[in-house]
Amino acid sequence: MRILFQGDSITDCGRSYNDNCNLGRGYPHLVEAELGYLEPAKYEFFNRGISGNRIVDVYARIKRDIINLKPDVMSILIGVNDVWHDLGDSPNGVDPDKFFKIYCMLIEEVKAALPDIKIMILEPFVLKAAATEENWDYFNVETKKRAEMAKRVAEKYSLTFIPLQDGFDKLATLAENNYWIGDGVHPTPKGHAYIKSKWLDAFGRL
Repeated sequence: MRILFQGDSITDCGRSYNDNCNLGRGYPHLVEAELGYLEPAKYEFFNRGISGNRIVDVYARIKRDIINLKPDVMSILIGVNDVWHDLGDSPNGVDPDKFFKIYCMLIEEVKAALPDIKIMILEPFVLKAAATEENWDYFNVETKKRAEMAKRVAEKYSLTFIPLQDGFDKLATLAENNYWIGDGVHPTPKGHAYIKSKWLDAFGRL
């Protein structure tokens, strides 16, 4: 069974662009470790997350990094850069309506090419910390809009949706925000362990 992790820097997390066996330091690596231990040699794993990607960037590489790999299962975590890239001198984010439209195009084309694929959509998330504190109201509101659109995509195509924001909010009552998400966007190893647990729970229900 081929499993593909797709997304931005949260998924990328230092993975190798030349060695498929190096899935980086994040939740894809943790999922690989657990599933590989529990069911030896059953799964083949691919990480195609790319740092800085927005939904339009994932869509632009749909053939190379999704369809050509022919995964049996794919998870997608995307959305925070669609918000973040609207800050600064050259705004280049993706508004909620376009985010939904492109996400739908992505899913439809993947399902047309790979009709038996199972897809899990992970909810984008943020916490208040170094990278988000200055523009916290913006990050909080706009990321929730992309999260709602991601959920709508999952509902439209009857896909598995994995909520993450509420869990991170609850974890933040147990330790400082940056204990879980170092800069408010990129999880620490503990944050990745939380994502891994939610990923595996959803995978077990596929």
